[in-house]
Amino acid sequence: MASIVGHCALGATLGKLLLPERRYWPYWVLAAACAFLPDADVIGFKFHVPYASLWGHRGLSHSLLAAAVVASGLTLLTAWRRPVGAPPLGRLLLLLALATASHGVLDAMTTGGEGVAFFSPFDTERYFFPLRPIAVSPIGVKKFVGAWAARVLRSEVQWVLLPCLLVLLAQAALRRFRGPVAA
Repeated sequence: MASIVGHCALGATLGKLLLPERRYWPYWVLAAACAFLPDADVIGFKFHVPYASLWGHRGLSHSLLAAAVVASGLTLLTAWRRPVGAPPLGRLLLLLALATASHGVLDAMTTGGEGVAFFSPFDTERYFFPLRPIAVSPIGVKKFVGAWAARVLRSEVQWVLLPCLLVLLAQAALRRFRGPVAA
């Protein structure tokens, strides 16, 4: 898997791109959380759930279906409570779906693991992308130290954080050039 750093950075970047106004910053945080959420499946290791099972790591929780369910549930919750200044529901749904699905995209670009079950539960095949430049992160906070962690963070800076920064800088430049766009 990619580390929490890469997942959250990509989720927050998607939030800023789709809901660019500062008043939406809580939704950027929510998108960052959604981008990391699929890794809740690592709890299965404590219960001896096999990695390659439907409920194992990078299984159903990393699927596009799970991304749609999470996004729909959170959007419905937002619609039900409808806080003042909330973003348009369609845009929020899109953001949360993309942020949650981005987790599997990053994991499919890592150098390790057993692939991502994007189409689970309908297809349990695990997939990687042809380009796999992101160093796989160890599972567990205690293991995320030393040379391995440094290698993971270096690859994420190069392949996730810098591209996110460049896209955000391009967005800022475009907004300055065109002026603010209504949401």
